[in-house]
Amino acid sequence: MIRRRVLALTAILPLAVLAAGCSSGGEPAAGPGRITIGFSAWPGWFPWQVAAEQGLFTKHGLDVELKYFDSYTDSLTALSTGNLTANSQTLNDTLSSVSGGAQQTIVLVNDNSTGNDQIIAAPGINAVADLKGKRVAVEQGTVDHYLLLLALEKAGLTQSDIELKPLLTDAAAAAFVAGQVDAVGVFAPFTSTALQLPGSKAIATSADFPGAIPDHLVFDAGFVRDHGDTVQAVVQTWFDTLAWIEVNPDKAMDIMAKRAGVSAADYRGYDAGTTIFSREQNLAAFESGDTPANLDHQARSIAEFLVEAKLVDTMPPLDGLLESRFVRAVAAS
Repeated sequence: MIRRRVLALTAILPLAVLAAGCSSGGEPAAGPGRITIGFSAWPGWFPWQVAAEQGLFTKHGLDVELKYFDSYTDSLTALSTGNLTANSQTLNDTLSSVSGGAQQTIVLVNDNSTGNDQIIAAPGINAVADLKGKRVAVEQGTVDHYLLLLALEKAGLTQSDIELKPLLTDAAAAAFVAGQVDAVGVFAPFTSTALQLPGSKAIATSADFPGAIPDHLVFDAGFVRDHGDTVQAVVQTWFDTLAWIEVNPDKAMDIMAKRAGVSAADYRGYDAGTTIFSREQNLAAFESGDTPANLDHQARSIAEFLVEAKLVDTMPPLDGLLESRFVRAVAAS
């Protein structure tokens, strides 16, 4: 049920952005009245379903069409082509879209992955250092590829020290279970698939690298410039939703699990690997700094990854990418 995180959109985005006519910061497809917010299958984004069902958008005077995407990649394209006002997406994918010519602004940190992304190894491989010379399957350009590189670096290795097998995530998990590779980088629920191999185990997870895989609400940059009051109301709605969930956890879990198409018990398992960010955690993440917890530092690191992985030709521009003023202005209720 969990979203696929695909970065390799830069080849199609320049034409798409030109076709949409919004790369210069013009009025997006959705105006200041009715707006469209996209999201897909990830625990950090399902609170939007709660907001819609509990009338919390309406409470703030918003007319919102909440659009669910079975294909996460389609949501990325929809925002970049002006067919969404805002979308729920990773920092990695936002940078990839920006590299393709889209102008986008991150206004909110929904969550960090804190365990739902994993490097899983076959029996006999007990640490990342043991991957030297081994076959490792991962979908190139995904955040799990990024996680693999971080884990290798921490262990004193590089990608050249392993035999990388580029496969789509579902195929990578299947290849691992079939014994065709020695390790795999996957996200939930494909972590469950990979762990079906007897004796397999996670040797590194996103919990080992705090801040490395953040998820966001991202607006068309022109809309942020022209309709700041609307953006503010959406951000306020998010934090009101988190407050509602805290008071009504069981009902909220049922709503989110139903949207995910899983049982509440299964949803709780996936939810455990995601840390929803409070306003205070948002403010800390938006602070400029040189640690993985700082979004500007993480954006630079991911931009370098995109270039090194040859997913983009040049470093994506970071000016105007991060806008913290809406989180700062959230009512302290």
